[in-house]
Amino acid sequence: MKREEFSKVSAATKHPARVALAIVKDKNDKHNMITLEWFMKTSIKPPMFAISIGHTRYSHECLQNSRFFNLCLPSKEMTDVSKLCGSKSGRDIDKFEATGVEWFAGRLAKLPILKDAKSNFECKVITQVRSGDHTIFVGEVKHSWLEEEKDVQTVKDLM
Repeated sequence: MKREEFSKVSAATKHPARVALAIVKDKNDKHNMITLEWFMKTSIKPPMFAISIGHTRYSHECLQNSRFFNLCLPSKEMTDVSKLCGSKSGRDIDKFEATGVEWFAGRLAKLPILKDAKSNFECKVITQVRSGDHTIFVGEVKHSWLEEEKDVQTVKDLM
C-alpha cells in the first residue's frame, strides 16, 4: 500500500455497486469498522466523500465524538471482513481483533489504513446532514492510499 494522489486512487477504484468500510474511533480511541453501501464522491476539488450511517449504529456515535473517518474500498480478498463488519456491532466485539485485518496508522488522525484494501481515503468531517433515520457525514479527503495489485470488492462478492 502506498500513498498516491486522490485522482489516481479514485480512477483506479471506479466500479458499480461497490462496498466500503468506514473506520472510526470512539471516545476511548477504540477503532471500529462498519460496512457501507451508501457512500459517494461529492466533490473533486477539494476531494470529498459522503457516507450515510444509521442513528442507532455504534459508528454514528463514534463520529459524533471524533470528526474523522477513513473510507476504505476493500479488495475481493476482504469479503469475510466486510461480512463481519456489516453484521456485528462494535459495541459488542472488537472487529479488528475478530477479523485479524492488518493495518498501519494513517497520517490524519492515526485511524487504521487497511493493508489488504484496494484503497483508503483519510477524511475530516466538514459537515453533516440529518436524513431520516441516518446522518450523512461529508468528509474532505486529506490523504489517499492505493494498492494497485488488488481488485475492488463489489456487492456481488458478498452474496
